[in-house]
Amino acid sequence: MWEEEDVEVEVEVEEEEVVVVLRVAASTMTAIKHALQRDIFTPNDERLLGIVNVCKAGKKKKNCFLCATVTTERPVQVKVVKVKKSDKGDFYKRQQTWELRDLTEVDAKDASKENPEFDLHFEKVYKWVASSTAEKNSFISCIWKLNQRYLRKKLEFVNVSPQLLEESVPSGESQSVAGGDEDTLDDYQELSTREEQDIEGMMEICEFSISNAEAFAEQLSRELQVLDGANIQSIMASEKQVNILMQLLDEALTEVDTIEGKLSSYEEMLQSVKDQMDQISQSNRLIQISNTNNGKLLDEIQFLVNYLDLSKGHIRALQEGDLTSPKGIEACINASEALLQCMNVALRPGHDKLSAVKQQQNLFVELRDTFARRLTNHLNNVFVHQGHDQSSTISQNTAELTLPKHSPLHRDLLRYAKLMEWLKNTQKEKYDGLSRTYVEYMSRLYEREIKDFFEVAKMKMAGTSKEAKGKFGLHGSSGKLTGSTSSLNKLTVQGSNSRRSQSSSLLDMGNMSASDLDVADRTKFDKIFEQVLSELEPLCLAEQDFISKFFKLQQHQAVIPPLAQPESEESDGGVQTRMPHHSEHRHSLSSEKDLVRLMMNKIFQSIETELNSLIALGDKIDSFNSLYMLVKMSHHVWTAENVDPASYLSTTLGNVLVTVKRNFDKCISGQIRQMEEVKISKKSKVGILPFVTGFEEFAELAETIFRNAERRGDLDKAYVKLIRAVFMNVEKVANESQKTPRDVVMMENFHHIFSTLSRLKISCLDAERREAKQKYTDHLQSYVINSLGQPLEKLNHFFEGVEARVAQGVREEEVSYQLAFNKQELRKVIKEYPGKEVKKGLDNLYKKVDKHLCEEESLLQVVWHSMQDEFIRQYKHFEDLIGRCYPGSGITMEFTIQDMLEYFSSIAQSH
Repeated sequence: MWEEEDVEVEVEVEEEEVVVVLRVAASTMTAIKHALQRDIFTPNDERLLGIVNVCKAGKKKKNCFLCATVTTERPVQVKVVKVKKSDKGDFYKRQQTWELRDLTEVDAKDASKENPEFDLHFEKVYKWVASSTAEKNSFISCIWKLNQRYLRKKLEFVNVSPQLLEESVPSGESQSVAGGDEDTLDDYQELSTREEQDIEGMMEICEFSISNAEAFAEQLSRELQVLDGANIQSIMASEKQVNILMQLLDEALTEVDTIEGKLSSYEEMLQSVKDQMDQISQSNRLIQISNTNNGKLLDEIQFLVNYLDLSKGHIRALQEGDLTSPKGIEACINASEALLQCMNVALRPGHDKLSAVKQQQNLFVELRDTFARRLTNHLNNVFVHQGHDQSSTISQNTAELTLPKHSPLHRDLLRYAKLMEWLKNTQKEKYDGLSRTYVEYMSRLYEREIKDFFEVAKMKMAGTSKEAKGKFGLHGSSGKLTGSTSSLNKLTVQGSNSRRSQSSSLLDMGNMSASDLDVADRTKFDKIFEQVLSELEPLCLAEQDFISKFFKLQQHQAVIPPLAQPESEESDGGVQTRMPHHSEHRHSLSSEKDLVRLMMNKIFQSIETELNSLIALGDKIDSFNSLYMLVKMSHHVWTAENVDPASYLSTTLGNVLVTVKRNFDKCISGQIRQMEEVKISKKSKVGILPFVTGFEEFAELAETIFRNAERRGDLDKAYVKLIRAVFMNVEKVANESQKTPRDVVMMENFHHIFSTLSRLKISCLDAERREAKQKYTDHLQSYVINSLGQPLEKLNHFFEGVEARVAQGVREEEVSYQLAFNKQELRKVIKEYPGKEVKKGLDNLYKKVDKHLCEEESLLQVVWHSMQDEFIRQYKHFEDLIGRCYPGSGITMEFTIQDMLEYFSSIAQSH
């Protein structure tokens, strides 16, 4: 019977295998499309609508697939994807993708003949060979439809049959390109492994020669009918066996009933045992719960005892501890930290309702308030006492310019730093009150010390010159200026004898003459000013460091301002302190650095005022002092900014530096203004102008002061302004000079400027140095030519006429035949200039030049030598003309070049 059933099933399977074989043979490409859709495109939310099997033209035949796809999400994107079988396994992978909108042309090569080749023009031309012309045409038609439906762009189809470029469905139908292909995909069913094996076995029986599918199906049908008949006969023959089987089943049921009765009796006995075990389990569970509760209760009690218990020693230190001795302070610090730790314990839910916990919290609050009050009173007394202490005040008659040191006070107070931190965390109101008290009384102390310090500095500064004391009328120790100051409005050149003494007052940029103070006085002033800054700098830094450490403000965190108050809230039987949240304070400072700077501003509020007053005094004593102050102040500002750019010291010195720079600029402007106001005497020669020598003194002093200075650029800018003003006013004075020739004024002064710049080697004035040299050279040459004039005047006029004839076209050798320029006329003119007359004329010229030039610049010999060269040049010019225009005449001058050299030398030696 079982064999007949197996035959029946086998016949049914063979019928299905025939159908599957036919379906596989008809849809090979559909299977490939389904595999690609499932493995590659479905994970990327894409639908495969067209496919063609291709290989690249002209290369090795490596097959791949070109697929036309669309995305399932809108907006729809149409792509052409190249898919290739992996070399490592039997699966496909995406190799390259193009957007259809980037396709510009499709070339089918030949529209009339079957040709599997075609080209796709993307960013470049891709040449393909399809496995068949039908696949190629189907793929091109799919591309055309996708373009028409989704893109409607201008796409060129070359060598393509018009039948391919038409809709394959009526316009009235709603079926789309995508929908039709989706139906095709749904119709396909993949073969199972069992089906594949059965098909292969069946085809082996048929020897792979199934050529007529219908005949093959009829044969299978006949075999199926034979198997059906055999099955029916087998069923009819097995009736006896079925009866035997039913009898055996009845016996089995009787035996089952017997076994069930025994099991019921066993179950009743076990039920009583189960009830007893349940009672025992319940009892054990209750015992376990009791033990667990007792353990938890013990843990809670141990937690409260460990964290809410304060030793008697700590309580005694908080109530009666000595705040003056180091041991007492250390005990108070330990006690306060223990108290804070107890108060900050995070209680578990329900603890705050225990009466013992409430009692202990009340004790902690009382101890905190008591100790905070004791600590505040003690520190308040220390601050007040220090503020009224007169022992550190500078004596007005002291010879030392130093500020008292507060390091002992800071050292003593820093022992309370941890207590101040405790006070800040627990009693912010008292902490802020101590901060205000400290600032108030220390500001009084520093104000007295700084005022006395600056008065001593002013006395020493004003006493740098006895003349300065008398001129400024200093009274007592205040160092204030009461006398009137005089300013030099005009510089008048009185004569050559007083020229040097007046030139030193050119750069009078303040209210008294620079000549009244010597270099030693200025050096002393520089030392005093440096001493002032050197004393202030460590004082401010030490105080700022102390404030940061003592008041615990060194952290970069937002803090609560002194006006903030801690809040208290009542609870059942106790008081709990709650510190206010930072966001509740509208006027909170942005950082603790801001609070430090605010305290420093209040403590040292007089420093900036006193510094400005001292700077004003130094500027009035001598305007040159602004140079010293600019260099010193710049250096200290640079040093302070390197330590802390936002510190009080850096900010204050920076503000004062602005004032010093303004005074320096005013000094330069005053000098330029004095240059413009210079007037010269009409009765005396000018010589070296006073502002020229003044610039020399200024430059020498400035180069000494600004050596290795940080603000060298300010001096360079001042140099340029001053030298341009010097150039302009030298020319102005030269144009106005009546006694001294203009060329002499220009020559002497620019020679002096050139010498000064060459000696000092000021790099920013290299261009002006070259310009000064050029002006000096030009005016020297001009003065020589103008002063020398025409020493052989008639002879010069004669040869000018000769040159004029030659210029008119007369040949040089024919000039001697001209009536006015014949040889006799030439000899007549030459006889008028014998050597004796020439020497006499040169001697008068030397005296004239000596009268024009000043002695200070020592240019007489330079000018005299230049005149000698010019005279020799004219002599050689005359001899050259005689040789060219009067050849063979034997006419010569009455003196030779050697005679001229002797004339010049003897005249220079005689004077």
